[in-house]
Amino acid sequence: MAWSIADVARMSGVTSRTLRHYDEIGLLPPAWIGSNGHRYYEETDLLRLQQILLMRELDLGLREIQAVLDSQVDQLATLREHHRRLLAERDRLETLARTVGRTIAELEEGKDSSDMTKINRPENLFEGFEPGSHEAEARERWPEQWEQSQRAIAGMTAEDMEQWQREVTAQMIRMAEFMAAGTPVADPAVQAEVDAHYQGVCAFWTPCAAAYKGLGQTYVDDPQFRTNFDRIADGLARYQCDAMAVYADARLS
Repeated sequence: MAWSIADVARMSGVTSRTLRHYDEIGLLPPAWIGSNGHRYYEETDLLRLQQILLMRELDLGLREIQAVLDSQVDQLATLREHHRRLLAERDRLETLARTVGRTIAELEEGKDSSDMTKINRPENLFEGFEPGSHEAEARERWPEQWEQSQRAIAGMTAEDMEQWQREVTAQMIRMAEFMAAGTPVADPAVQAEVDAHYQGVCAFWTPCAAAYKGLGQTYVDDPQFRTNFDRIADGLARYQCDAMAVYADARLS
């Protein structure tokens, strides 16, 4: 039995354009192309697409996925490894859910306070998050910097990670206080705080102006990042992004 590219797109949720791209790069060629020029896929192709989508969920790049698929010998063993990694990801997401729930509870407890930017235990804000876990775009656009970040993360101890979490949370709270006071993002005090943020990022990778702006936009566009910022203070993700753009234009261009 075979399915047209339109059928596969409907079943998988992957656009026809993406399927054609996968064919063009040799990642997922169709079983055959009909006289009408349409691509047709068989069951083995659908299984390969499932594996591609599983590995995309695990943040692997297309070149890495192709290398894995081209080298695999035992399909069942590969699926078992995917299953193991998905269970590990499930556990991480459960930790993230607990982190968000705990923060909601702390904010509700302090809702009558005059200062809503204070968290009882700020080091807990980032439990379950992984540095660089949302940097797939950076990995593909700036591979050298991505490798630099991976080496830095690999060298971190549990104590290093906890200290990093505390510092990041403290920076977010300070930025929230600037925002609450109505301080413009170009103000020298705000830009000094952004410089501290940039230096912290450089411990993992060294972004150019475009990359640093892109990271700031990720804080706004990525739901997890935006929630993480905005649960400290509404609008903080946008304020941080705008401040980073000013810094990138002034210091990194």
